[in-house]
Amino acid sequence: MSRLHVENHQVSRIGWLRAAVLGANDGIVSTASLIVGVASAAAPASQVLVAGIAGLVAGAMSMAAGEYVSVSSQSDTENADLARERQELATQPEFEREELAQIYVKRGLETDLARQVADQLMAKDALAAHAHDELGISEMTTARPIQAALTSAATFSVGAAMPLLMVLVSPASMLVLAVSIASLLFLALLGAIGAKAGGANILRATLRVTFWGAFAMALTAGIGALVGNAV
Repeated sequence: MSRLHVENHQVSRIGWLRAAVLGANDGIVSTASLIVGVASAAAPASQVLVAGIAGLVAGAMSMAAGEYVSVSSQSDTENADLARERQELATQPEFEREELAQIYVKRGLETDLARQVADQLMAKDALAAHAHDELGISEMTTARPIQAALTSAATFSVGAAMPLLMVLVSPASMLVLAVSIASLLFLALLGAIGAKAGGANILRATLRVTFWGAFAMALTAGIGALVGNAV
């Protein structure tokens, strides 16, 4: 007997991977941009460090709250749809059976076979069958607000710590350049890791995050320099 073939699909990682990549990317870009902007305004290194730490804490809390609210809204919508589907299954089982069968017909099954499949799936777990095939809700993609919030906060903090570390080890005269170069390297590495974990094109993902990170830091550096000169 041959062994059961097991496949690992990247879609199973989409929930935590999205939150992790988004959190780390925002941590690097926002903190590095803040540091570069403040440093470009000719602020002393101690003030730059304080600004960076404040940005880390505020950003992590903002990411956690934002992800929790956003994903909770998705979860509320899913729960409302499931409640409505549960009610329809209780009051209109034949209509729901035919509705499920027609979904399979549209996918290519013959009508009789589609009805048999619908009958067997509904006999096992009617709500799960309709949630998956009618509503598009599955265990892999279901909303998890707390997981998303904690992942975003943690990865934002890790990302933000990288440019902060450069503030501690770089001489004041090289601060802007050192933070900028190091942050772009961190972003490139993050893009490659995220693409590898998600099965995407590594070069495209790396170039994308690096370009937008460089754009954000250049913009804030320019604004910081203008404000510094004006003040």
